[in-house]
Amino acid sequence: MADVVTPEVRSRMMAGIRGKNTKPEMLIRRGLHRLGLRFLVHDKRLPGKPDMVFPKWQAAIFVNGCFWHGHDCRLFKLPSTRTEFWRDKICANKERDRMVIKRLEDTGWRTLTIWECQIKGRSTEEIESVLVNCRNWLTDEPVSAHQ
Repeated sequence: MADVVTPEVRSRMMAGIRGKNTKPEMLIRRGLHRLGLRFLVHDKRLPGKPDMVFPKWQAAIFVNGCFWHGHDCRLFKLPSTRTEFWRDKICANKERDRMVIKRLEDTGWRTLTIWECQIKGRSTEEIESVLVNCRNWLTDEPVSAHQ
């Protein structure tokens, strides 16, 4: 099936897709800040430039979009056009994610990934639960088994 928009329009559309400061990331950042946690954002000194870095706890949090990072959930669906291109791209993203996490953990950092599906379309109480679990994970308090 041919694309329904011109290459120029498609290019503008793709350029508008954010790689950082996404809605899910901002929601988590605001929530953790409200809980009194302070962090660095997209620290270039660390592999993968984690979305949030907590030097006090030597911890990094990534907020990943389910499509771009190939999460096996209700939000991920491989496009029906150019499937080989998208499969290769998403597989490469997943491999890069694995390598970044390994590099961080090999140097003593703890990592946590929050998926878009944990936030998108969820109630305020469910999002608050994700935030509290993040805080507990950071501060080594018991974490709810529902994360």
